[in-house]
Amino acid sequence: MAKSLITITNMSKSYELGGETVKALQEISLQINEGDFISIIGPSGSGKSTFMNMIGCLDQPDTGHYLLDNQEVNKLNDNQLAAIRNVKIGFIFQNFNLLGKLTALENTELPLVYRGLGTKERREIAMNCLGKVGLSDRLNHIPSQLSGGQQQRVAIARALAGNPPVLLADEPTGALDSRTSQEVLGMLKELNARGQTIILITHDLEVAKAASRVVRIHDGRLYEDGGVWLESERINEDGNKEYQNQ
Repeated sequence: MAKSLITITNMSKSYELGGETVKALQEISLQINEGDFISIIGPSGSGKSTFMNMIGCLDQPDTGHYLLDNQEVNKLNDNQLAAIRNVKIGFIFQNFNLLGKLTALENTELPLVYRGLGTKERREIAMNCLGKVGLSDRLNHIPSQLSGGQQQRVAIARALAGNPPVLLADEPTGALDSRTSQEVLGMLKELNARGQTIILITHDLEVAKAASRVVRIHDGRLYEDGGVWLESERINEDGNKEYQNQ
């Protein structure tokens, strides 16, 4: 039986904007098991960025519960949340967020520096992670000497370095061309095949299809019909894709 890694129950979040209350999330519930590869898809303004911030322990819900690796995190303070992020979640961002003056190896080591690991230990871990993403021959290259796809692979290696239970990828192919996007998605699939749990946040249907499970977020609500939704697409009279389950 698969182990539950994330359990979210009746999570809601509202913001005050222009004198009005915006309900960004409305009683969302979701369970993610160890080894899942799940896409959360939604357009701009759907609530997916807010939901990503909740999953990534970057913000707190107004109501509801969030269990991450058997720890309830919805009532933790900022310092406790930072500690959880450092240990439990590996982040992959659209624009890589690499430090330009550091080599691939040094960028990958960063999470381990924050944990206080010694130079030898963190270097061995970083080299191993860069090997997993096929960059053993680029250890001493700085970001400007790497292609976009290679930079994203360094970012993936950095996310893996702390051996987190969860990889949270926010639009990881958004800055890449289609061929390189497929390479990065292929790398995520390989990591998942080795047992890594991956949560992919995207607005792109083709990217979402890389996951084995798809849910969609719309007007702050989550729908577990993502797979059906993807198959229901059709071309409208303007030549653009429509989705019948909206």
